[in-house]
Amino acid sequence: MKCDVIDLANKKKGSIDLDEGVFGLEVRRDLLARAVKWQLSRRQSGNHKTKQRGEVAASKSKPFRQKGTGRARQGTTRAPQMTGGGVAFGPQVRDHSTGLPKKVRRLALKTALSAKQTDGKLVVLDSGTVKTPKTKDIAKQLDALGWGKALIIDGGQVDENLSKAARNIVGIDVLPSIGANVYDILRRDTLVLTKDAVDQLTERLK
Repeated sequence: MKCDVIDLANKKKGSIDLDEGVFGLEVRRDLLARAVKWQLSRRQSGNHKTKQRGEVAASKSKPFRQKGTGRARQGTTRAPQMTGGGVAFGPQVRDHSTGLPKKVRRLALKTALSAKQTDGKLVVLDSGTVKTPKTKDIAKQLDALGWGKALIIDGGQVDENLSKAARNIVGIDVLPSIGANVYDILRRDTLVLTKDAVDQLTERLK
């Protein structure tokens, strides 16, 4: 399929052929949901922890005698019902990540790219380089283009000036092609790919 190529000044710089096997697939919401859930689960740190009764720093002796106090009998101050005791069934350090086959991950990424193409939210840039790393300059260009929340994916390495200029703009993310992922593609309204990014993603996913 054909797609127009523009520059940051919104001038047409020709066209490019997009591979149907990467950008023309049927949108499968189930795969997108599985991929997003997989990414977010891997992001969870899982380092929340409470002390159990065996880990609380307290005496093991009986807090008071068994009879004659009028109070309920207690065997230790470490018990969960005691003030300062351990926590019963509290969270423990664990790994929240889940598994997802490589074929499913690859297909989900192709589906995400195809979804943006289908919705008309895919833009191809001639080049992702800018002359100066000034946020003010790039912000004016992005406003003129109408990209409110956009993900810009460059080739093997992101232009340093573009990265510095865009990192202070809310809603704009810049990634190299190797960092392209389903979650970041879906969370932004517009997907912007450079010609190098299109070539590398096609080679990676074909």
